[in-house]
Amino acid sequence: MRAAPPGRPGLGIALVLVMAACFATMDTTVKFVGALVPVLVVLWARYGVQAGVMALWLAISSRRGGAGFRSAHPRFQAARGLLLLLSSTFGFFGLQYLPVAEFTAITMLTPVMVTLLAATLLHERVSRLRWALVAGGFAGALIVIRPGSGLFGWAALLPIAGSMAYASFQVLTRKLSALESPFTTHFYTGLTGSVLVALALLVSDVELLPALQAAPTSAWGLLLLIGALGTLGHLMLVLAFGTAPTATLMPVMYAQIGFAALVGWLVFAQAPDGWGWLGMAVVAVCGAGSAWLNVREASASRHAVTVLEADTIVD
Repeated sequence: MRAAPPGRPGLGIALVLVMAACFATMDTTVKFVGALVPVLVVLWARYGVQAGVMALWLAISSRRGGAGFRSAHPRFQAARGLLLLLSSTFGFFGLQYLPVAEFTAITMLTPVMVTLLAATLLHERVSRLRWALVAGGFAGALIVIRPGSGLFGWAALLPIAGSMAYASFQVLTRKLSALESPFTTHFYTGLTGSVLVALALLVSDVELLPALQAAPTSAWGLLLLIGALGTLGHLMLVLAFGTAPTATLMPVMYAQIGFAALVGWLVFAQAPDGWGWLGMAVVAVCGAGSAWLNVREASASRHAVTVLEADTIVD
């Protein structure tokens, strides 16, 4: 079992808050730049920057005896990368139709979906409290996307599908446990995503170079910013779980909903109404409760809880 992280909860919470700000800003930027360039190009930039940054990171760290590029489980890396790409694809397209705050709240259903998938696919025993949190989380999502909110429709299914893809990723990670260095995995996640999106660009009617040439110069910088924010956010998460217990950090992740509401209001002048805030609060409480129970039960069964399992963010 992995040794418990040192007791520096203040630093860990600060790192998670930086992560939440990174992802909220990234999602807002995705929504903005998605009106300037095709979403496939945005996805390619998101994962291409991550692959490049992590390749440089691993090249430097391997010379100092740290994690290198070698992976003992390449099929596992490819499967994880595919599931993360699916979650990002649903998310990035969903952001073109939904306000950032409400979108973020719906994606935070991931912990309750992990419970649902663990019960159906892994045949794990689920307590009545866990089922109540699952029901509460979906009830909160229904409040957010209720008829009359302006969000009710097919577009609301995109972040739900993204959460389901990410929950499948977490179940896969839980099943196979911590097989690789998180930094090596972070590189292969970016590499898998960038290669698959490049192949999608080849078979689609979207042409990368003409799309970039037609976009304003500012869009190029925003694409790099999206990749940098996604990469930095996950690195902050890796560092946070090395400084504080998982149970301490999990509830703080839901600060991303608040950051998303703030940044979305600053950029798009969009703010949730009273019912929207209520639904978002219900999702946050039920999601944080489910995540905390995931951590407690994993610790009780003496399975290492890694940053890969604890990550509730659809990126």
